[in-house]
Amino acid sequence: MAVMLCGGASSSAFGRGWTYDVFLSFRGEDTRRTFTGSLYHGLHQRGINVFIDDEKLRRGEEISPALIGAIEESRIAIIVFSQNYASSTWCLDELAKILECYKTRGQLVWPVFFHVDPSAVRHQRGSFATAMAKHEDRFKGDVQKLQKWKMALFEAANLSGWTLENGYEFKLIQEIIEEASRKLNHTILHIAEYPVGIENRISELKLLLHIEPGEDIRVIGIYGLGGIGKTTIARALYNLIAGQFEATSFLTDIRESSNQRQGLVQLQETLLFDTVGDKNIKLGSIYKGIPIIKKRLCCKKVLLILDDVDKLEQLQALAGGRDWFGFGSVIIITTRDKHLLAAQQVDKTYEVKKLNHDEAFDLFTWSAFKRKAPDAGYFDISNRVVLYAEGLPLALKVMGSNLFGKTVEEWKSALGKYEKIPNKEVQNVLRVTFDNLEENEKEIFLDIACFFKGETMEYIEKTLQACGLYPKFGISVLVDRSLVSIDKYDRLRMHDLIQDMGREIVREVSPLEPGKRSRLWYHEDVFEVLSENTGTYRIQGMMVDLPDQYTVHLKDESFKKMRNLKILIVRSGHFFGSPQHLPNNLRLLDWMEYPSSSLPSSFQPKKLVVLNLSHSRFTMQEPFKYLDSLTSMDLTHCELLTKLPDITGVPNLTELHLDYCTNLEEVHDSVGFLEKLVELRAYGCTKLKVFPSALRLASLRSLILNWCSSLQNFPAILGKMDNLKSVSIDSTGIRELPPSIGNLVGLQELSMTSCLSLKELPDNFDMLQNLINLDIEGCPQLRSFLTKLRDMGQSTLTFGNIQSLNLENCGLIDEDLPIIFHCFPKVSSLVLSKNDFVALPICIQEFPCLELLHLDNCKKLQEIPGFPPNIQYINARNCTSLTAESSNLLLSQVCLLFLKSSYTSFSHHHPFLLDFSFIGNF
Repeated sequence: MAVMLCGGASSSAFGRGWTYDVFLSFRGEDTRRTFTGSLYHGLHQRGINVFIDDEKLRRGEEISPALIGAIEESRIAIIVFSQNYASSTWCLDELAKILECYKTRGQLVWPVFFHVDPSAVRHQRGSFATAMAKHEDRFKGDVQKLQKWKMALFEAANLSGWTLENGYEFKLIQEIIEEASRKLNHTILHIAEYPVGIENRISELKLLLHIEPGEDIRVIGIYGLGGIGKTTIARALYNLIAGQFEATSFLTDIRESSNQRQGLVQLQETLLFDTVGDKNIKLGSIYKGIPIIKKRLCCKKVLLILDDVDKLEQLQALAGGRDWFGFGSVIIITTRDKHLLAAQQVDKTYEVKKLNHDEAFDLFTWSAFKRKAPDAGYFDISNRVVLYAEGLPLALKVMGSNLFGKTVEEWKSALGKYEKIPNKEVQNVLRVTFDNLEENEKEIFLDIACFFKGETMEYIEKTLQACGLYPKFGISVLVDRSLVSIDKYDRLRMHDLIQDMGREIVREVSPLEPGKRSRLWYHEDVFEVLSENTGTYRIQGMMVDLPDQYTVHLKDESFKKMRNLKILIVRSGHFFGSPQHLPNNLRLLDWMEYPSSSLPSSFQPKKLVVLNLSHSRFTMQEPFKYLDSLTSMDLTHCELLTKLPDITGVPNLTELHLDYCTNLEEVHDSVGFLEKLVELRAYGCTKLKVFPSALRLASLRSLILNWCSSLQNFPAILGKMDNLKSVSIDSTGIRELPPSIGNLVGLQELSMTSCLSLKELPDNFDMLQNLINLDIEGCPQLRSFLTKLRDMGQSTLTFGNIQSLNLENCGLIDEDLPIIFHCFPKVSSLVLSKNDFVALPICIQEFPCLELLHLDNCKKLQEIPGFPPNIQYINARNCTSLTAESSNLLLSQVCLLFLKSSYTSFSHHHPFLLDFSFIGNF
């Protein structure tokens, strides 16, 4: 089954009230003076606003615009089907319009079968058949109108309603009045003053409400940041679908209510009152309430919304089991904690995302100007405020209301204040989530807010773990609470207002004395502390990011009092002098453009885990000391570094980055024996000549020596190295690979592009059985290796696992190609561009694995005998010597591939297939 929803519901269906409570559709001569008249009188006495048409409105063939408007603006439509109902074209037009509003506007429709069998209405029998026969004669030329009437009768007769045959009219009238009162009393909730963006989110939520086969009820979780609009959306959804349930209850502010004395018990009592109407239930204890709720609701189709839940015990007390509610029930939970929904085993979850820019601008404009467009002269400053709020509805509404009626200058002043000291009303809402965190998660959150927003997960986890925290678990909790998110690049993201909230928590501990706070990041506070030596033991972390006009005079005492400093990040700043003292308690020292050639002599960083001194004057001629805990060292762009000294004093090092140390000439042999080293990079070290002569690095996964143009020797590999997956030596001066290269048994990727000095590959190269990607572009000397293979009869060496092979610009000629196809039988991507062969071998048609073939700029290529059976992509640009026959063959193949794909996806994924320059002058 499915919860019936209005497919194209506008915001009016859930965002405002209705002009009329009830619209009565009836055949006047049948029931105006009897049943319908009494029903109207009873509804009116109950205070229900009823529209009942006047006979004066019934003129002409079509129903009047006034009646159409009344139908559209009525919350409930009651249709009284009597014997002569279908004889009136007015009634039939009303009925069709009512059914249209039922589908599109969320209107409730109740049929009453007044001495009429519902099946007679459904299938047009008896008096309904007679009436429709007369209409068919009268409206022979308007088949569409007749079909619309018949369909409306059929659909209305299938709706749940009342049938009166032999009973008392007054009892049925009273029952209808009570049901109308009940529906009207609870259905319409106030949504928002300006329900911007609600409609799109409701349309997405509706898709989750379908009850699958085998399900009795459906439980939906709505989660997201505080102030993001979860409750507003839940109220809108409630208004839209509440009329389709036997009983409904919207329990709001559960988090706050349950903290009060007997709070959960009172919520249970409210739930029972809403759903069964019993005012006298007094439970006394939640354990007494659970069986009563289950007993009273287990046979009812219930809509229950549990708003702002933050503890599992709340769900267990109010909706602990699916067997508590009847078939077709829907339970909706709003929370800030995604993990809570998983623990409750909800069927579907919906994350409320922030407003897009257009929606945010609309909401802010309505809040600040009480109309859709901003006042003249306010557009730019309005845009700045919207960007600051970053799509958070709460912030947009609060700031808009606060700025209403203020001048542009006052707006600018207020925005400056918000950026430094966030709005208290917004912060109080956001802080609730922080206050409910455990200590580990609070510390992680504050570090991220102050220092790590936008950083990689690897960097953050490594640093926080070094600080004695548990980041993997802690960050997962923050993600579940919607305080942070992780993007597709594995970087940590945080809403600006959430970041402001975290920083304000730190600032308010000591508003006037920044040196007494736990974390410093704001440039004026940092400058004050460093310049005036006001730092204290309370400072655990500091990020220095100073504008150009600030110059810090480093003194002996600058860092001395900060003995508990664990995190020191220097992004930018002008320094006079160099640090004479650094706290030994540091875990992270990330100082780009470090102003000294060495670390302070008194510095004994035994707890330091991450050291980044990139782009600095660091030279470090002495062996490394006191770095027992160090795992990551980044010295990239240290252009004064000429020699990396003995590194045996860093036994736990996992990452060593030396990229673009353009004056580095020597790396100490000890680097080749670091047991825990995982990544070694020396990209662009153009003067590097002395590299470890041997490697015994059991943990190494990646070795990158690209553009080390002075490096001539590749180190010997001592013993099996199973973990090394990637080696890249592009544009180096390496002359040969040692026979011990065969010890790289785990190697999957090898890149040697533009190694002009490399003569050949070793005879045991085929021992690299796990090699998948081989790139030897621009190495013409390697033809001698292919010649050796040919002389050996092409049968000795095969590289059966290589899938991607790049042989661009290797001087290949015709006799080399059969060797390539024989030795690399499983290649799926083959690059043969910029080579000198004249014809592709016939055997190319026998390679089922080959899917991508690059032949561009093969200026001598004339003959193409055919293509592999599973080819998907051909790049043959600038193959200008092709014969007419080969050009036609290639063109046919391109067209065939084109027909296999839609034009959009084809041209997007294979842009060169539509380039016919391979035809040349043909």
